[in-house]
Amino acid sequence: MAEIITMPRLSDTMTEGVIAKWLKQVGDKVVEGDILAEIETDKATMEFESFYEGTLLYIGIKEGETTKVDEVIAVIGEKGEDFTNLIKSNSVNKEIQDKVEDVSKDTIEEKEFVKPEGIEIISMPKLSDTMTEGTVSKWLKKIGDQVNEGDILAEIETDKATMEFESFYQGTLLYIGIEEGNSAQIDSVLAIIGKAGTDITEFAKSLKEQSIDIPEKTVSSNANKEINKPAEQDKTIENITVPRTTKSNVRVVASPLAKKLAQEKNINIQNIQGSGDGGRIIKRDIENYFETAGSSTSNKPFIPKGQENYEEFPNSQIRKTIARRLGESKFNAPHYYLNVEYDMDNAIAFRNQYNSIPDTKISFNDIVIKATALALKKHPQVNSQWFDDKIRINHHVHMGVAVAVDDGLLVPVLKFADEQNLTQIGSQIKDYAVRARDKKLALDEMEGSTFTVSNLGMFGITDFTSIINQPNSAILSVGAIVQKPVVKEGNIVVGNTMKLTLACDHRTVDGATGALFLQTLKEYIENPVTMLV
Repeated sequence: MAEIITMPRLSDTMTEGVIAKWLKQVGDKVVEGDILAEIETDKATMEFESFYEGTLLYIGIKEGETTKVDEVIAVIGEKGEDFTNLIKSNSVNKEIQDKVEDVSKDTIEEKEFVKPEGIEIISMPKLSDTMTEGTVSKWLKKIGDQVNEGDILAEIETDKATMEFESFYQGTLLYIGIEEGNSAQIDSVLAIIGKAGTDITEFAKSLKEQSIDIPEKTVSSNANKEINKPAEQDKTIENITVPRTTKSNVRVVASPLAKKLAQEKNINIQNIQGSGDGGRIIKRDIENYFETAGSSTSNKPFIPKGQENYEEFPNSQIRKTIARRLGESKFNAPHYYLNVEYDMDNAIAFRNQYNSIPDTKISFNDIVIKATALALKKHPQVNSQWFDDKIRINHHVHMGVAVAVDDGLLVPVLKFADEQNLTQIGSQIKDYAVRARDKKLALDEMEGSTFTVSNLGMFGITDFTSIINQPNSAILSVGAIVQKPVVKEGNIVVGNTMKLTLACDHRTVDGATGALFLQTLKEYIENPVTMLV
């Protein structure tokens, strides 16, 4: 007999829960004690285990959705069992009742489709530790193409980079489940490879029909398009094909009488500015326009003739991750900011002399990174990281260097920055910057930072604040070098200064600790020759 599974009360203050992840899918066998789902409460994300045994017949709440305690979230019973009346009699949620009533008997009775012999299902791979979904930037093979093991099937955009995805199978590409520019969760059906001529039409269809929950279980929402039918596209932006929405034909809001009068008087109603509610064109506007039409042009009121237009395109995985991680950092970590201004006269002279060496060229950013790395070695508390159950004090310096790319911001990591000389730092940063903009950085080159430097000085920005790249405890914002009057030895002279802002997480770095770090950093930057000792 089928059993109703309801949203459990997992804490004393819990009134509703979010399904963070389903660990079982419709049609899966469930044994008592199996983990059905991960449920996010008001306090934590917890595993929810089954107290029943059977087949998972129904999922009522999708991943990421919220429902109240005691609402129906799933049904477990015998394979093919009709449970519609059970849900209708137990659920107080009208939306769930309506959904079940809309599901046909044929869908409830599980259909058996045999997997064609010799085919291989290719799923959306997990290409980074934080990746939850991916976007197909470009297919390098098309349906009907021969695929050899090791061939690049597609370019997939993760939350960190665009990576080439190679095939581990050999055969003919029979099916594409995710069109270019579309996103899907990891493990969604990406493609099917098999023997040329294999008929997979019914099998591909069955993949979408296996779940009686309205969203597909394994195939992205784009997969319900006809196989071999290309997605509609009319513009390509940065190698990602996306639909373009342009508001070129402006909808005119006018009263029926105004439209009739305009037609009778042969007036283009788009040239009239409405005076009604919300700019609606009314009878008076038509009459006023007609009366002034024969008068001198100089007496006519100015009526703008421009048309609104805009573009819309989906957020990239990089942009989504930036939004999520920076939002978490800004609102979870108690930021405070320390502002300083350093004398750069000695640094300028030092750089000029250093660059006079043949085949050697360093930037002021290289000097700042080296000085910061050495200062962090003396103040490891600033080089720390916050975790929910502990604080980690790092005695190695892995410097994150923020690099602007078309989709947002990437932070490649300079490992053991304190042990590298200025030339090595400069060379590695240039290499990272080029490959970051080409989306060719490896995952391990963007992981493991203990501190981050963000420099906007090359854009003429004099001072700014940055959001901490968690779990790190601090980030340094570097501004432009500015020439201005300064006081030296009691005299006003022309000097060169640079402003820096240190953003700190107050949970790990106290104000005095941050201030002492900036004092040490000042000594290195204002006297860069000390970094060579």
